[in-house]
Amino acid sequence: MNLLGAPVRGFAPFKQHKQGAKPLRTLTQRPQPLRPGAGVVPPAASRSLVRAAAAAPATAAPAPATAAPAPASTNGFSTSPQRNGLVKDAPTFQEAIAKLQEYWASKGCAIWLPHNTEVGAGTMNPATFLRVLGPEPWNVAYAEPSIRPDDSRYGDNPNRLQRHTQFQVILKPDPGNAQELYLGSLEALGIDTKVHDVRFVEDNWESPVLGAWGLGWEVWLDGMEVTQFTYFQQAGGRALDAPAVEITYGLERIMMSLQGVTNFKDIRYAPGVTYGEMFYQNEYEMSCYNLDEADVADQRARFELYDKEARRLLAKRLPIPAYDHLLKLSHTFNIMDARGAVGVTERADCFATLRGLAREITGLWVSRREELEHPLGLIPPPARPTPSRPVVSASLEPRTLVLEVGTEELPPDDVVAAVNQLRERVPALLSKLRLTHGSVHIEGTPRRLAVVVEALAARQASEEAKVRGPPAKQAFGADGSPTKALEGFCRKNGVDVTSVTREADAKGVEYVFAVVRDAGRAAAEVLTDELPALVGGLSFKKSMRWNGHGAAFSRPMRWLLALHGDVVLPFVYGGLQAGSSTRVLRNAPSPELPVSSAEAYLPTLEAAGISLSGTNRAEAIWRDVLEAAAEVGGLVPESSRGDLLEEVTNLVESPTVVRGAFAQEFLALPSEVLVMVMRKHQRYFPVFAPDGCSLLPYFITVANGPVDPAVVAAGNEAVLRARFEDASFFYREDLKQPLEAFRPKLSGTTFQKELGSLLDKTTRLERLVAPLAAAVAGQPGQSAWGEAGVRGVAAQAAALCKADLATSTVTEMTALAGTMGRHYAYKQGLPAAVAEAIFEAALPRQAGDALPSSPAGVLVAVADRLDSLVGLFAAGCAPTAAADPYGLRRAAYGMLQSLVSNGVSLSLRAAVAAAAELQPIPVSGAVQSDVLSYLNGRLEQLLSDGGAPAEVVRAVLAERGDDPALAAKTVEQLRAEWEAGESGRLRRVMAAFSRPTRIVRGKEVPDASVAVDPARFEGEEERQLHAAYLEARDKLTPGSSVSEWLAAAEPLLPPIDRFFEKVFVMCDDAAVRANRLALLRDLAALPRGVMDLSQLPGF
Repeated sequence: MNLLGAPVRGFAPFKQHKQGAKPLRTLTQRPQPLRPGAGVVPPAASRSLVRAAAAAPATAAPAPATAAPAPASTNGFSTSPQRNGLVKDAPTFQEAIAKLQEYWASKGCAIWLPHNTEVGAGTMNPATFLRVLGPEPWNVAYAEPSIRPDDSRYGDNPNRLQRHTQFQVILKPDPGNAQELYLGSLEALGIDTKVHDVRFVEDNWESPVLGAWGLGWEVWLDGMEVTQFTYFQQAGGRALDAPAVEITYGLERIMMSLQGVTNFKDIRYAPGVTYGEMFYQNEYEMSCYNLDEADVADQRARFELYDKEARRLLAKRLPIPAYDHLLKLSHTFNIMDARGAVGVTERADCFATLRGLAREITGLWVSRREELEHPLGLIPPPARPTPSRPVVSASLEPRTLVLEVGTEELPPDDVVAAVNQLRERVPALLSKLRLTHGSVHIEGTPRRLAVVVEALAARQASEEAKVRGPPAKQAFGADGSPTKALEGFCRKNGVDVTSVTREADAKGVEYVFAVVRDAGRAAAEVLTDELPALVGGLSFKKSMRWNGHGAAFSRPMRWLLALHGDVVLPFVYGGLQAGSSTRVLRNAPSPELPVSSAEAYLPTLEAAGISLSGTNRAEAIWRDVLEAAAEVGGLVPESSRGDLLEEVTNLVESPTVVRGAFAQEFLALPSEVLVMVMRKHQRYFPVFAPDGCSLLPYFITVANGPVDPAVVAAGNEAVLRARFEDASFFYREDLKQPLEAFRPKLSGTTFQKELGSLLDKTTRLERLVAPLAAAVAGQPGQSAWGEAGVRGVAAQAAALCKADLATSTVTEMTALAGTMGRHYAYKQGLPAAVAEAIFEAALPRQAGDALPSSPAGVLVAVADRLDSLVGLFAAGCAPTAAADPYGLRRAAYGMLQSLVSNGVSLSLRAAVAAAAELQPIPVSGAVQSDVLSYLNGRLEQLLSDGGAPAEVVRAVLAERGDDPALAAKTVEQLRAEWEAGESGRLRRVMAAFSRPTRIVRGKEVPDASVAVDPARFEGEEERQLHAAYLEARDKLTPGSSVSEWLAAAEPLLPPIDRFFEKVFVMCDDAAVRANRLALLRDLAALPRGVMDLSQLPGF
């Protein structure tokens, strides 16, 4: 969601390309003022060309009647006072720009000017996108009006604008203290970082269209994203010679907080003038143009003209005007997109055009700068620390070892990954180095990875080894004197020639041997040598460079601490030399502290308020969160203790729990919307009533370090209010029409160019549920699935299951697809069964998600995924080992889960054939076979994930893979029999059946159409075996369980044994031999339809 002034970078299509194509939102006419209705959040102020009255601050909703009144402040919990600005005497908008310009100019930045054509973000000003390329230094700052037509709201939305202002800073090369410089800029704006909660929250930026990416953070000020902070790694498909620091401020957003206003129109732009008075008319009229008046055909013509002109300019070797035309291309695309005129296929074509031009332009820019001999000079190589050796103590007493890798804020997942790697590697390293030790503790916070080893030995343990040297005949001369070969061997191993011995190996060849004694080195010395590899060996999903030293890590390293007792281990890595100081909270009186010894490390951190232990942090956070919720008569569900608590734990290292409140009126929004905004967007813990179902108007956040709880609560409340107001705007827009009215809009979104639009796909789903229901109903015990009621509900749900993708709310919060469809269906008055099936059609959405459970829900969910699989395979879009752009692995797995979890028998072959008949392109038999093979592989994965041995799964799938539910039941049955071991009946039956199977394998066995002829039996053993076989066969059905099959097969064991004791199968009489082989053929085939015993080990 791009709230007002959020520093979203790049051309709008690039951002969408990263996130995936989204359904188009088409606003065909200007919105009219609304009449507030029951259960609907009141609308934002209507449009006006005069300043909007400042909205009244959201007051904390009263606690439930049963709850005791909350204290003003307990354990840091707080409900904010009335909303005021973050800064007393806050600057005006233009003063803020001037202060930032003055500040960054004082740090050596040139003040650049906004670009003279529309850009989607400050990143796209050539002062950033082109200048980050190449080896020249570049430090620049500038304000940039950023135009995003898709964010047009006619000025109605208090938090969203089509034109907002960013302030952009580029620092190239990295100065080494970019974060501290940035925090200084906040102080220049009057923000006291000792009072506010300022955090760096992971944000990895990537634009495949631009061939650009970087790693960094969103910077949160009391929960509000005010800046994006990125280390550029690549642009235009080129790795940067020197990674550049990019800092992008969202000025409107910052100023609303500083000034304490809730509507962009009320920002004080200059003395006596508001932002609304300056820009509201522009916002209204440009919204009219972007959403209503822009001529799509003319825009397409402009796109082609700009493309043609850009290529002509490239041919003339003019990269700067060519880049301007690339920006015009982007803006033209954005207008077409805002008009709802770009489908998936056209989007891909536009992206390809933009991507190709961006790469050509950046390549030409680099060449031109080389031709000009880099007028700004070259970035000098970074200074490298002088390697040194530790000053080893004479003491042999074991001491604590501490290694601390200090970084800028690591992403939560990377903290966990690094800690896990170190927990595995540190003990192994100490063992390899022969260093005895006590307990090993590995912990991590966002800014440090710490290894603490108790009682580490002062020296390596001594070691004695017998080393083989050269053959004796080469070691001694004819007179017995040592040769140069022996002398070299002795010198290398530090032994005297007289100490070697002779021994013959197993082949009788005599060699010389020496006993080499390694007394060991000081622990400080060997660790100084080994720690660089330990640190450099840590790996992450995404790593980055930040200086010219070539090291790569999750985020920049800024300090290293390494101590064994009071001995510094001065190893060098990434341009840093390990020392004896650590860093604590940035707003501490002394952000850098000396550590006198390894034993003093933990007390030093504790005294500075740093909670190093992840487990202790999580427990403290959870305890305080529950207490804060209880104070207002609420609770936080146990479900929040999973991923959310882990993420929050690794976002802070000095947790302070703060409670905030929001206006009661927002509870009229669907609870799923509120929870998603709080949990996913803001990392808040929503507070529920004691019933655990209904929300209370409170939330709990976790700040980092000592802050002013009331100030932080007020800031977070303002952020949440803005987000809820945004959600309210979209929700009100959606409620203007029934869910079914959104269905036709799906025609504007292409599912796949050969398979049509999302509306076409929806139509196929409607038609597919009927044959699927018939196929399910045809299985034993499932006739109810074919009843008219089930089919009717499924067809109605199928028609509407994608409709919410065209709603504004889902367009902004795509994870609510299905959830909002259900909500709007209930609002429309549709039957509960239809509403729930619409929701269930989207399940499962990710691993561990709920699964559909109603018959109609299962049918629609299966139909949706089946249509995608069959259609996309036919269109040549099957997943590969490297790519799965349509998410078919997840689709197949989810479809199979739905069938298995509900025990619904369905022939996959019949289902695939039914889906194939409805596709708009031919689906050959070969393609259908490919789909079935793919589903078989995913089913194998699903059943193996349940814990069954792979051999057991394969044995079942070989016979029952066409029916996933039956296969799953059979796997569990076979698994139980298999795990009974050698004493179980399965192993006995396997041993008996392996004999006829081995005999008929590879032999000329009569065709299955040739029946056994009892008249050709010569012995009683043949007759008994045949009779036993017929009796067993008659007991079995296509759905027999493993237990039933074993019960039928066990009586065959004695006749099988007697047969092989008395009967010679391969006799001379061809007719008798063929008859006996036919009998064994039928016997070996008895497990068919249940399992393939040959897949089991030992068969």
